[in-house]
Amino acid sequence: ARHPGRIGLKIGFNEGLAHRIEAGSDLFLMPSLYEPCGLNQMYSLRYGTVPVVHRTGGLADTVIDADENPALGNGFSFGDAHPNALSDAFRRAIQWHKSRPDWKRIQENGMRTDFSWKSSAKRYIELYESALSGPC
Repeated sequence: ARHPGRIGLKIGFNEGLAHRIEAGSDLFLMPSLYEPCGLNQMYSLRYGTVPVVHRTGGLADTVIDADENPALGNGFSFGDAHPNALSDAFRRAIQWHKSRPDWKRIQENGMRTDFSWKSSAKRYIELYESALSGPC
């Protein structure tokens, strides 16, 4: 990293800059109170930027907490919408970051996560087939 230990702030939106920020970050904080879907955590996962999210809506559906599931974890989450819970999740992420092999695994898990329509369609077909074969 060219600027270790520093945090930057930019007010306003620029799509190219947004992608460069996510691609060049170690962590991406997304403390949304409500998030029906969320896209930024998916962008972060693809770039290998580890998300730290509030466990709600689509964030809960897409981010697997590394402390809860070390083998499949792709980020970190917190349940309570409280500053202490956010701080705890961030501290946990920083502890994992210090262990490079474990951190690399979390990044790779995120980059392998498949959010494609092909994957979603397959899961819908399986769901419909299961519903059709069930007791009527």
